[in-house]
Amino acid sequence: MKVISPRVHGMLDYGTILLFALAPTLFDLDGTYATVCYILAAGYLVVTLLTDFPMGMAHLISFPMHGWLELISGIALLAAPFLFGFADDNETARNFFMAMGALFVGSWMLTDWRADTHTQTHGHGTMMPNHH
Repeated sequence: MKVISPRVHGMLDYGTILLFALAPTLFDLDGTYATVCYILAAGYLVVTLLTDFPMGMAHLISFPMHGWLELISGIALLAAPFLFGFADDNETARNFFMAMGALFVGSWMLTDWRADTHTQTHGHGTMMPNHH
């Protein structure tokens, strides 16, 4: 069941960006782990801003393509501790990256990637197409 709309997905994206940016402080990640968090926050911000959905600005990446990028990222985040050999070296980093991977995959499964991304609410909760 696809319960996450494009607008809600965008809000979740900005929350995810904030979490990546704050993760080094919140979870005491340093060195390479902190750098990766900052790179992921910046990269994910760029993708979100470039996505053609209500929370994007440049509308260069289709919403379905955003979804595929998110699925691939989620799988990569789940695999990263094992691919890069830190699954046993840093339990906090392992758990953070795997939790974020699970969040990405879960979000991908629950988002309606085929929804109209050009719909806005116009007064009284009525959904009207956004003709631009």
